[in-house]
Amino acid sequence: MVEFHLKTPIPSEELKKIKIGDIVYVTGTIVTARDEAHLKALEFHKEGKELPVNFSGVGLFHCGPVMQKDEQGKWHVVAAGPTTSARMEIFQDNFIKTFHPGIIIGKGGMGIRTTKACQEETCIYGYFTGGAALLAADRIKEVKDVFWLEDLGMPECLWVYEVEKFGPLTVTIDSHGGNLTMQKEKNIELNKEKILEAL
Repeated sequence: MVEFHLKTPIPSEELKKIKIGDIVYVTGTIVTARDEAHLKALEFHKEGKELPVNFSGVGLFHCGPVMQKDEQGKWHVVAAGPTTSARMEIFQDNFIKTFHPGIIIGKGGMGIRTTKACQEETCIYGYFTGGAALLAADRIKEVKDVFWLEDLGMPECLWVYEVEKFGPLTVTIDSHGGNLTMQKEKNIELNKEKILEAL
């Protein structure tokens, strides 16, 4: 296990050094996006429309944050826990191939489609501990912008954050075809078969 401190936009050369099981911290820009934001972004691209944010090399955070405005009208993060990433598996590969984020951040891991896209496009997936929404909020230093709030609502829109040492994130998908979650699932299944045979 190696620890990496990444700064966005993350160069491909840095991402290639990282392997499953490594720990990473991200400083720079991360953008929240869940199901509806993924679909809307891909629809915009298909229609030739320009997106309000550039995802290239930044962090894509599966998150539906709780936000609050102060008296001056400035947004602040109350909580920013990760969303279960498996929900995005059906279109995450297309998103990676189209918009080239540097790191996907979420919880629960992702599947074979995302693994292949990460290998082809040099991207990684970082697992953020579920239930640590306040830790995540503490690492977000500034709300830089928000898009599609009126269309999608607070948890589904694009929040653009400036973060410092966001993590720790355990890399469960690297850019070499490794998927730690799938490896563990396979090992569990093999052990289960051995135990059932012994019984």
